Amino acid sequence: MSGDTRHIRLLIGLGIVVLLLLGKIFSIQILEGRYKEDADRNSTIYETIYPTRGVIYDRNGQILVGNKVAYDILVSPREVQPFDTVALATVLGVEPSFIRARLQEYQRRRSSIGFQSVTMMRTVPAETYMRFDEVKYRFPGFKGQVRGIRDYPVNAGGNLLGYVSEVNQDYINRYPGEYRSGDYAGMTGIEAAREADLRGEKGYHIYLRNSRNQIEQPYKGGAEDKEAVPGRDIVTTIDATLQQYGQELMQNKVGSIVAIEPSTGEILALVSSPGIDVEQLTDIGKHYNEIVQNPYKPMYNRAVQASYPPGSVFKLVNGLIGLQEGVLKPSYTYPCSQGYHFGAGHKLGCHSHKSPINMEESIMMSCNAYYCYVLKNILDNRKYDNIGDALDAWHEYVESFGFGRKLGSDFPAELSGSIPTSRTYNRAYGRGRWNSTTVISLSIGQGEILATPMHLANLCATIANRGHYYIPHIVKASEGVEIDPRFTERQYTKVDTVHFKQLIRGMWRAVNSGAGMGGTAWVAHIDSLDVCGKTGTAQNPRGADNSVFICFAPMDNPKIAIAAYVENGGFGATYAAPMASLMVEKYLKGTVKRTALEERMKNADLMSRVKTN
Repeated sequence: MSGDTRHIRLLIGLGIVVLLLLGKIFSIQILEGRYKEDADRNSTIYETIYPTRGVIYDRNGQILVGNKVAYDILVSPREVQPFDTVALATVLGVEPSFIRARLQEYQRRRSSIGFQSVTMMRTVPAETYMRFDEVKYRFPGFKGQVRGIRDYPVNAGGNLLGYVSEVNQDYINRYPGEYRSGDYAGMTGIEAAREADLRGEKGYHIYLRNSRNQIEQPYKGGAEDKEAVPGRDIVTTIDATLQQYGQELMQNKVGSIVAIEPSTGEILALVSSPGIDVEQLTDIGKHYNEIVQNPYKPMYNRAVQASYPPGSVFKLVNGLIGLQEGVLKPSYTYPCSQGYHFGAGHKLGCHSHKSPINMEESIMMSCNAYYCYVLKNILDNRKYDNIGDALDAWHEYVESFGFGRKLGSDFPAELSGSIPTSRTYNRAYGRGRWNSTTVISLSIGQGEILATPMHLANLCATIANRGHYYIPHIVKASEGVEIDPRFTERQYTKVDTVHFKQLIRGMWRAVNSGAGMGGTAWVAHIDSLDVCGKTGTAQNPRGADNSVFICFAPMDNPKIAIAAYVENGGFGATYAAPMASLMVEKYLKGTVKRTALEERMKNADLMSRVKTN
C-alpha cells in the first residue's frame, strides 16, 4: 500500500472521529437538554414560598385561629458585601452591635448555612419593613420576607388550640425531609394534633445567579416554579361562646370544665385554668419563660392531663355495677348513722340526713354509707371464688365506662387515670390479707381511683345516653378533612340500659328536690331544663377538698353533659355545681338569668388556697 493511500485513510478515519465527536456534542448540548439543565441548576437558587396555614373554626363557623401578615428581615451571609452598618441599624431601629453580633455568629456557622438565607429579625413592625424595602438595594445579601402568623379573633381556648413555633433540630430529625431550619409547626393542642392538615405544602421560586452569587433573573422565566398549597381548614366541635364563658367562670381558680354533646361525643368546651391567653400564643417565644415559670403551670392542660380522685360522682358507677350484678335493687334501703361503721371502731363518715334511705335518695343526698354497703355486697358476692376475682370483675365494669385507660380522644397528651385491680392490693397487703373493708374508700371514689375531668364528663355523657358513649373528640369531619370512624361508633358499658332509669331519677332529684328535701345540688336547678346531676367532694392531701360536679340536660334527649372540677373548692355544691349549671344555662338558653350567681362565681378567687410546690 502506497504512502498516499495510508495518508488518505488516516485523514478519513480522523474525519470520522471528528464527526462522531461533533455529533455527540450536538446531541448533548442541543438534543439532550437535561445536561444543560444540570449545569443551570448549579447556578440556581431556590426561594421558599411558605403556604398559608389552615384556619381553625368553631362548630358554628366562627374563626378561632386565623392568619395575619408578619414581616421578617433575612440575610444570606455569603451574599453580603461591605455596607454601612450604622445606616442599616438606623433603618431597622436596632443598635449596630446587634447586626455585627449576628453576622459574626453566621460567619461561624458559614459551612452549615451555605447559600441559605437565615432570619435575622422576626415580626418587625410594618413601618420598619416598608422603610427597609425602600433602601434594601444598598445592602446586598439582606432582604425582607412576608409570611403569615396566627391570629386569634376570640380569646377562647389557648391550651386547647395550642401554639405554632419554629422547629428545632430535634424536630427536624424526627421528620426527615419534611422540615428545615426556619420552618414552623404546631407544637401543642389542635395545632400539633392536626399539623399534617394545617401546614399545607411549601412552594418555591427558582432564580439564576452569577459567579458572584448575585440573583440575575428567574430560571426559565418561572416556568419551573412551584406554587405553595394552602393548609386545610379545620372545623372543631368547640362552641366558642361556651368556651369563652367557661374561661370567665374559672378565672382565678385552678381546675377545669369539660362539656360534651352526648349524642355525638363532640367536645363543646375544654377549659383548663389557669390557661394560656391567646395573646401569648401570637409570640410564644417572647412569653415562653413567663409561662413555664408560672407556679400554676398554665401550659398544663388539666382537662386531660390531671388525674384526680373523682369523689362522690363515682357512686353512680358503683350503683350501676351493683344493679347489674344483682346485689342491689332500687328499693333496697341502708342505714346511715353519720357514716359507715366497720371493724374495731372504724368509720367512713357522712353528713347528717334521714335514715334509712333507698337508692334514689342516696343519690339525691349523696350518702357515703349507702355506697359502702353497695361495694361490700359487690366484693363479697358469693358467685366469685375470692375477693380478688370479685374486684377484677368490678374493674372490668369500671373500665367499660372509660376509666383506667385513655379514652382515645383526638386531643393530644391524654392521660389514662388509674383503677386498682387485685394485683394492686396483693402487692400492698399480700394475697388473702385484705378484704372489702380494706378498700371501702373505693365506694365513694377515693383511695386508688384516679380520673381526669375528661373521664368524668364522659361518664356523664354515658349516663345521659343510658349506657353507651361516643369517644370524645374535638375535630369535625369537613371538606378535605376526615375523622377516624371510631368516633362515630357506640362504645357500650357492661351495664344494661334498664338499670339507668332510676339512677337518673336520683340525679334529677339531687338538682330539683330543693335544699330542704336533701337535694345536694339544688344550686344547679334551672327552671324548665330538667337538669340531672351529682355532686362530689374529693379529699385532697394538698389542702381543702376539691369541688366536683357532673350533670346533663335535659333529662330526656340530652344536649349537653358536663363535668366541673375545682381544686380546693370544697363541697361540690359550692363552686363546681354552680359553674357547671351556668354553662348548661348559657348553652341551652343562650342567656343567663341567674346573674347574681354568675357574678359570684366570676368574682371568686381561690388561687391563694392552692399549693404550688
